[in-house]
Amino acid sequence: MTNNVTSPETRLEELGIVLEPARKPLGNYTPCVRTGNLIFTSGQISDQYIGTLGHDLSIEEGYDAARQAAINVLRMLKGELGDLSRVKRVVKVLGMVHSALDFTDHPKVINGASDLLVYVFGEKGIHARSAVGLAQLPKNAAVELEMIVEVEE
Repeated sequence: MTNNVTSPETRLEELGIVLEPARKPLGNYTPCVRTGNLIFTSGQISDQYIGTLGHDLSIEEGYDAARQAAINVLRMLKGELGDLSRVKRVVKVLGMVHSALDFTDHPKVINGASDLLVYVFGEKGIHARSAVGLAQLPKNAAVELEMIVEVEE
Protein backbone atom coordinates (compact mmCIF):
# COMPACT_ATOMS: atom_id res chain seq x y z
CA MET A 1 0.00 0.00 0.00
CA THR A 2 1.17 3.53 -0.60
CA ASN A 3 1.70 6.39 1.78
CA ASN A 4 -1.39 8.62 1.52
CA VAL A 5 0.75 11.72 2.16
CA THR A 6 2.71 11.18 -1.07
CA SER A 7 1.08 12.85 -4.08
CA PRO A 8 0.08 10.78 -7.12
CA GLU A 9 2.48 12.82 -9.28
CA THR A 10 5.35 11.96 -6.90
CA ARG A 11 4.42 8.26 -7.07
CA LEU A 12 4.46 8.46 -10.88
CA GLU A 13 7.87 10.18 -10.81
CA GLU A 14 9.18 7.34 -8.61
CA LEU A 15 8.27 5.00 -11.47
CA GLY A 16 9.92 7.26 -14.05
CA ILE A 17 6.55 8.19 -15.56
CA VAL A 18 6.08 11.72 -16.87
CA LEU A 19 2.53 12.57 -17.90
CA GLU A 20 2.70 14.30 -21.25
CA PRO A 21 -0.40 16.24 -22.34
CA ALA A 22 -3.21 13.99 -23.52
CA ARG A 23 -3.78 13.43 -27.21
CA LYS A 24 -6.61 15.18 -29.01
CA PRO A 25 -9.68 12.97 -29.60
CA LEU A 26 -9.77 11.16 -32.94
CA GLY A 27 -13.48 11.82 -33.43
CA ASN A 28 -16.49 13.79 -32.29
CA TYR A 29 -16.17 13.14 -28.55
CA THR A 30 -14.46 14.55 -25.49
CA PRO A 31 -11.72 12.84 -23.46
CA CYS A 32 -13.67 13.20 -20.19
CA VAL A 33 -17.18 14.06 -19.07
CA ARG A 34 -17.72 15.39 -15.58
CA THR A 35 -21.09 15.15 -13.92
CA GLY A 36 -21.21 16.19 -10.29
CA ASN A 37 -18.19 14.68 -8.55
CA LEU A 38 -17.68 11.93 -11.14
CA ILE A 39 -15.49 11.94 -14.22
CA PHE A 40 -16.12 9.37 -16.94
CA THR A 41 -13.16 8.91 -19.28
CA SER A 42 -13.18 7.94 -22.92
CA GLY A 43 -11.33 4.74 -23.77
CA GLN A 44 -7.55 4.87 -24.08
CA ILE A 45 -5.26 2.42 -25.82
CA SER A 46 -1.53 1.87 -25.91
CA ASP A 47 -0.04 2.39 -29.37
CA GLN A 48 3.04 0.37 -28.38
CA TYR A 49 1.18 -2.93 -28.01
CA ILE A 50 -0.61 -4.09 -31.14
CA GLY A 51 -2.16 -7.49 -31.69
CA THR A 52 -4.16 -10.25 -30.08
CA LEU A 53 -3.62 -11.68 -26.61
CA GLY A 54 -3.29 -15.43 -26.80
CA HIS A 55 -2.05 -15.22 -30.38
CA ASP A 56 0.43 -12.37 -31.00
CA LEU A 57 1.07 -11.19 -27.44
CA SER A 58 1.86 -12.81 -24.08
CA ILE A 59 0.07 -12.12 -20.81
CA GLU A 60 3.12 -10.08 -19.72
CA GLU A 61 2.91 -7.91 -22.84
CA GLY A 62 -0.83 -7.48 -22.24
CA TYR A 63 -0.10 -6.45 -18.65
CA ASP A 64 2.29 -3.79 -19.96
CA ALA A 65 -0.30 -2.64 -22.52
CA ALA A 66 -2.91 -2.24 -19.77
CA ARG A 67 -0.42 -0.29 -17.66
CA GLN A 68 0.32 2.03 -20.58
CA ALA A 69 -3.40 2.50 -21.28
CA ALA A 70 -3.85 3.47 -17.60
CA ILE A 71 -1.04 6.01 -17.95
CA ASN A 72 -2.89 7.47 -20.95
CA VAL A 73 -6.08 7.75 -18.88
CA LEU A 74 -4.10 9.50 -16.13
CA ARG A 75 -2.83 11.95 -18.76
CA MET A 76 -6.45 12.84 -19.57
CA LEU A 77 -7.36 13.19 -15.91
CA LYS A 78 -4.35 15.40 -15.22
CA GLY A 79 -5.41 17.63 -18.14
CA GLU A 80 -8.94 17.82 -16.76
CA LEU A 81 -8.05 18.34 -13.09
CA GLY A 82 -4.61 19.95 -13.19
CA ASP A 83 -3.60 17.93 -10.12
CA LEU A 84 -4.18 14.20 -9.63
CA SER A 85 -4.40 14.79 -5.87
CA ARG A 86 -7.98 15.91 -6.58
CA VAL A 87 -8.91 12.27 -7.29
CA LYS A 88 -10.93 11.17 -4.28
CA ARG A 89 -11.44 7.59 -5.50
CA VAL A 90 -10.99 5.43 -8.57
CA VAL A 91 -14.50 4.01 -8.72
CA LYS A 92 -14.56 1.68 -11.73
CA VAL A 93 -12.21 0.40 -14.42
CA LEU A 94 -13.38 -1.24 -17.63
CA GLY A 95 -10.58 -3.16 -19.33
CA MET A 96 -11.14 -4.45 -22.84
CA VAL A 97 -8.69 -7.04 -24.13
CA HIS A 98 -8.21 -7.83 -27.82
CA SER A 99 -8.11 -11.59 -27.40
CA ALA A 100 -8.14 -14.89 -29.22
CA LEU A 101 -11.29 -16.97 -28.81
CA ASP A 102 -9.62 -19.38 -26.39
CA PHE A 103 -7.88 -16.69 -24.30
CA THR A 104 -9.27 -16.56 -20.75
CA ASP A 105 -6.70 -14.58 -18.75
CA HIS A 106 -8.26 -11.13 -19.20
CA PRO A 107 -8.01 -10.33 -15.46
CA LYS A 108 -4.24 -11.00 -15.47
CA VAL A 109 -3.86 -8.54 -18.35
CA ILE A 110 -5.93 -5.76 -16.76
CA ASN A 111 -3.97 -6.19 -13.52
CA GLY A 112 -1.37 -4.02 -15.29
CA ALA A 113 -3.75 -1.08 -14.96
CA SER A 114 -5.09 -1.97 -11.51
CA ASP A 115 -1.63 -2.45 -10.00
CA LEU A 116 -0.51 0.95 -11.30
CA LEU A 117 -3.63 2.73 -10.02
CA VAL A 118 -3.28 1.26 -6.54
CA TYR A 119 0.41 2.18 -6.46
CA VAL A 120 -0.27 5.76 -7.60
CA PHE A 121 -3.37 6.46 -5.48
CA GLY A 122 -2.99 4.04 -2.57
CA GLU A 123 -6.32 3.00 -1.06
CA LYS A 124 -8.06 5.61 -3.21
CA GLY A 125 -6.99 3.54 -6.22
CA ILE A 126 -8.77 0.35 -5.16
CA HIS A 127 -11.67 0.02 -7.59
CA ALA A 128 -14.43 -2.13 -9.01
CA ARG A 129 -13.45 -3.63 -12.34
CA SER A 130 -14.55 -5.53 -15.40
CA ALA A 131 -12.11 -7.28 -17.74
CA VAL A 132 -13.65 -8.45 -21.00
CA GLY A 133 -12.39 -9.96 -24.23
CA LEU A 134 -13.21 -8.50 -27.63
CA ALA A 135 -12.54 -9.65 -31.18
CA GLN A 136 -11.03 -6.31 -32.19
CA LEU A 137 -10.08 -2.90 -30.78
CA PRO A 138 -9.29 0.43 -32.48
CA LYS A 139 -5.94 0.48 -34.33
CA ASN A 140 -5.54 -3.26 -33.57
CA ALA A 141 -4.62 -2.28 -29.99
CA ALA A 142 -4.10 -5.02 -27.41
CA VAL A 143 -5.99 -3.21 -24.63
CA GLU A 144 -8.45 -0.35 -24.24
CA LEU A 145 -9.21 1.11 -20.84
CA GLU A 146 -11.79 3.52 -19.45
CA MET A 147 -12.40 4.68 -15.90
CA ILE A 148 -14.85 6.41 -13.62
CA VAL A 149 -13.26 8.51 -10.88
CA GLU A 150 -14.73 10.53 -8.02
CA VAL A 151 -13.05 13.90 -7.52
CA GLU A 152 -12.85 16.48 -4.76
CA GLU A 153 -14.83 19.68 -5.29
